[in-house]
This record gives sequence, C-alpha cells and structure tokens, in this order.
Amino acid sequence: MKKIITILALTLSFGAAVHAETVAELKAAVVEARDSLVIMVKNKDKRTPEHQKLVKDSADKVSSMLGKVTVGADKAKAMDEFKTTWTEFKKTRETELVPAILAGKQEEGDKLATGIQKERYKKMMDLLGQIEK
Repeated sequence: MKKIITILALTLSFGAAVHAETVAELKAAVVEARDSLVIMVKNKDKRTPEHQKLVKDSADKVSSMLGKVTVGADKAKAMDEFKTTWTEFKKTRETELVPAILAGKQEEGDKLATGIQKERYKKMMDLLGQIEK
C-alpha cells in the first residue's frame, strides 16, 4: 500500500511539473511573439520580409500551442480568458498594427503598440501567472 501511495504521489508531482512547464513554454512563446513585433515597430531596418515572417511565425506558434495546453478545472476560466485576449491581440497585430508599420504610419503603430496591445499583453501575462500558481 505504501508503495502505491508513493508511486501515486510521484506521478501527481511529475504531472504538476509537466503542466507548469507547458504553461511556462506558452508564456515564453507569448514573450517571443511580442518581442519580435516590438523590434519591428522600433527599428525600420527590421521590416524586411524575413522579419515579417518571424513576427507571423512567432504569433502562429502561440496560437498552435493553445490547443495543446491543458489546465485543471480550477484554471479553465483563466485559460479561456487568456485565449480570448490572445485572439484579440493577434488579430489587432495582423490587421492593424503590422499593416500600419509597414505603410510607414509609425505614429498609428506606436499608439496601438503602447495602448490596447500593451494592455492586452499585461492581461495575458497576469492570466498566465494565475494559471501557473
């Protein structure tokens, strides 16, 4: 009986570590997606097709990870809110922010980046922090 309890305890603790690592990987991917875009916004020489691909690919990576991250029932509401916020964040960057920057509308791009996108990013980081706990 003690052996079974020990095995069960180890399995549960290992499962928690895997969960935390998965959320940590998602968090790192969000940071990477944001950073690649910030570089583009701040540096005119980073608006090349290669960097544009990096910006798109890093965002797509986050989106693809969303279907793979599982959380407990107690964290499901926070994860749903994260997914909704990410979808809004990604849509704005792809349909408004990147097009503005590429069209040379720096002021418009800066306003989006430092306004609604900054708020969404903070919200996503807060939600992922809640999920990691």
